[in-house]
Amino acid sequence: MSETVQESCHVEHGYTPEKASYLRRLKLIEGQARGIARMVENDEYCIDILTQVAAVTSALKAVSLGLLEDHLEHCVADAARKGGPEADAKLEEAMQAIKRLVR
Repeated sequence: MSETVQESCHVEHGYTPEKASYLRRLKLIEGQARGIARMVENDEYCIDILTQVAAVTSALKAVSLGLLEDHLEHCVADAARKGGPEADAKLEEAMQAIKRLVR
């Protein structure tokens, strides 16, 4: 039975050491998103809502870039050291993730 690209990454993910930090940031973002919904419910000024949307977008991008960096330093680097098809698959997976982030 062959390993999938995901299974070949260690049981501990690259973000694991920073998991608490990521969760804290994501909970803050969740609160910001709820705040935006309240702003819409309360018919607040469009520009104020858009400002908050931009803040949430920026915060999510920061989380995304951190997760990507952790993945590259951990899973992709490990696969690259091993070489072969696993390395190719991890690099392709990383490229697809980067493409999704820059859209």
